[in-house]
Amino acid sequence: MAHLFVAVSILCLLASSSNAQLSKDFYDQTCPNFQTIVRNEMEQAIYGEPRLAASILRLFFHDCFVNGCDASILLDDTGTFIGEKNAAPNQNSARGFEVIDAIKTKVEAACSGTVSCADILAIAARDGVVLVGGPKWEVAVGRRDARTASQSAANNELPSPFSDMTTLISMFAAKGLNAPDVVALSGAHTIGQAQCRFFRDRIYNETNIDPNFATFRMSNCPSSGGDTNLSPLETTTANFFDNNYFTDLMANRGLLHSDQVLYDGGSQEDLVRFYSINNDAFFTDFAAAMVKMGNISPLTGTSGEIRRNCRVVN
Repeated sequence: MAHLFVAVSILCLLASSSNAQLSKDFYDQTCPNFQTIVRNEMEQAIYGEPRLAASILRLFFHDCFVNGCDASILLDDTGTFIGEKNAAPNQNSARGFEVIDAIKTKVEAACSGTVSCADILAIAARDGVVLVGGPKWEVAVGRRDARTASQSAANNELPSPFSDMTTLISMFAAKGLNAPDVVALSGAHTIGQAQCRFFRDRIYNETNIDPNFATFRMSNCPSSGGDTNLSPLETTTANFFDNNYFTDLMANRGLLHSDQVLYDGGSQEDLVRFYSINNDAFFTDFAAAMVKMGNISPLTGTSGEIRRNCRVVN
């Protein structure tokens, strides 16, 4: 695996160089231990609940796709402020905020007003993946936190679990990500769970689905009610990051409509097949795509702020 880590590191350093305002050593002088703090807190959280690796990864994705990686998703609604937490893709499903709060508290104690919530979320997402067996990549830092959020952008710019392939490619392209990135990043669904309301239509009404798989999922997702009942996104190792997600797609066992469209006669079938038999290639491409996603429109320099509490602006 040493050669894989070297290859991933080279790829990620090259990718991060495209955004020179972010750097791997941004906090070396001002808060040298912050990544260790993040790692320790993530270890504790995932030891208690492995699902949190997927939850934090999803928070990062939903943050970056809405006005860039600026921690806007972490802002609470107030009497005068409407954030993104209650947008349709996030309401009653985005989770892990308490983990970020705990990390921020420890980081603030070590170096107050120095490390952004956006950078904490980026590092925590990476560490969560690593802690459940996934690849490691270099996260360039130096992001700053937004003072604003956009519920309308969260409603309109986040891909839906009901999206078709054309829509997915278009929505990712709007963020500077290509079709192979769609496939690699969808591989994040090798961990985590989904609510019944997001896959009910697939298991009851779609035909490109393994009938035994559909019947099994129906046991926890009735045709009406049980909207928040959970089922794993991947059938065999839902708390371990690997390439079994792609094997599931080839057997028509993708849980979400937006999963199965990756392997339904479209342009990315060959890549799904490749990842299903080459875990190293999946890990390398996933890591590189995560770096690209982490570079979506960060606030840097004097833009934004360094929030002392990730839930509210200073």
